[in-house]
Amino acid sequence: MTITQLQYVLAVAEHQNFTLAAEKSFVTQPTLSMQVQKLEDELGILIFDRSKKPISITEIGKKIVAQAKNIVAEAERIKDIVDQDKGYVGGEFILGIIPTVMPTLLPMFLQTFVKKYPKVKLVIKEQNTDELIRNLQDGHLDAGIAATPLSIEFLKERPLYYEPFVGYVPTNHRLAQNPELEVNDLAIEDILLLQDGHCFRDGVINLCSSTKNRLEDNFQIESGSFETLVNLSNEGMGMTLLPFLNTLELDEKKKKNLRHFKAPSPAREISLIYHKNELKIQIIDALKDVISSVVRGAITFQDVKIISPVSIK
Repeated sequence: MTITQLQYVLAVAEHQNFTLAAEKSFVTQPTLSMQVQKLEDELGILIFDRSKKPISITEIGKKIVAQAKNIVAEAERIKDIVDQDKGYVGGEFILGIIPTVMPTLLPMFLQTFVKKYPKVKLVIKEQNTDELIRNLQDGHLDAGIAATPLSIEFLKERPLYYEPFVGYVPTNHRLAQNPELEVNDLAIEDILLLQDGHCFRDGVINLCSSTKNRLEDNFQIESGSFETLVNLSNEGMGMTLLPFLNTLELDEKKKKNLRHFKAPSPAREISLIYHKNELKIQIIDALKDVISSVVRGAITFQDVKIISPVSIK
């Protein structure tokens, strides 16, 4: 039994296809199939049921796969232990970022990080919070950037910054004459929301959950981007809420429609999240230092109230 054989087993279990597993493992399909077969022969069991399309994992195979994940993960961490002991900041690091953070945060820190840590191969993936959590648990990500608190047992959360919510209120809106907003001004039916699956949407719903204001005979539009929500607001479809960093690139005409909240401003906590068993701490520390330093100059708000990203059902 070898680590390589276990890696091949995990690839087949993930992709449920020998050809695709071989492609992702950068070996030929006959080589991968032969190594999996050798492991099955050695153990005297079938890990995969090849008679089905897609192939399935046998009951004993499921137990083998679960154990293989632990063995492969621990083997890969041996190099991490050595790197950490040497203070080496380098190697591949896979980072997931939620969609409502990636477009604004990534351009702010990526160039600085790459220049400061040229030996790190940073692989960045845009994923929603549920995907981040699942991939961190399965070992497909080294860390994620998401709205917190999540309070998940196997995850560590290290806050990077606190980003206030800002109202975008078009000139024809009922709140247009208000120089500042209060939470009680909001009505959920009056707010254009992101599509389901975005934690910022859940935060807005959570923020409005205690509000008694309700607009009757109205409609609700959901979109996948803040830019669309702003454009719809300008067409008289309602107001919307934006994360503070998303307001920095608006043109001067649109900035006139921004309304900040009275202190304490509702805000979201953005954190680096990673598995408690993660050992690439030297890279995580480097990311936290770079991101916190670049964002500190952009966000000057101090008096904030953190809104949970989990919606109230």
